[in-house]
Amino acid sequence: METTRPYQNGTRGFKRWMPVVARFLMGFIFTVAGLNGFLNFLPQPAKALPEGAMTFAGAMVQTGYLLQLAMGTQLATGLLLLCNRWVPLALAVIAPVIVNIVAFHMFLAPSGLPPALVVLVLEVYLAWIYRENYLPMLVWRAKR
Repeated sequence: METTRPYQNGTRGFKRWMPVVARFLMGFIFTVAGLNGFLNFLPQPAKALPEGAMTFAGAMVQTGYLLQLAMGTQLATGLLLLCNRWVPLALAVIAPVIVNIVAFHMFLAPSGLPPALVVLVLEVYLAWIYRENYLPMLVWRAKR
């Protein structure tokens, strides 16, 4: 089944390219963030994170797998978004990660909330654009 590509519906101008730009921007953000989780190439913030944020990050590292799982999920979904492959699936997979990122910055490290909200807006916008692809999942009573 072919996924709907909403930007090919005959509209002209910037509105036609908004989903492409949003998908590319979100894909770039998560590809870079995911790679940074493994390669640690971005500079650390000059100001130390609050104690609660450090405790949370330390707990993720201490599990031995959770940080790698989160970073791998970000990398995989970022690449899918950049390559325009399985976009509705990538959006569904990254949604819980985005909820956690927003909650982390709301409650533990408020200084990072603006970029987290940008990612949340991109997610909601793209989920709305691709909403037709989610309709089969939203059946009240599924048939076998």
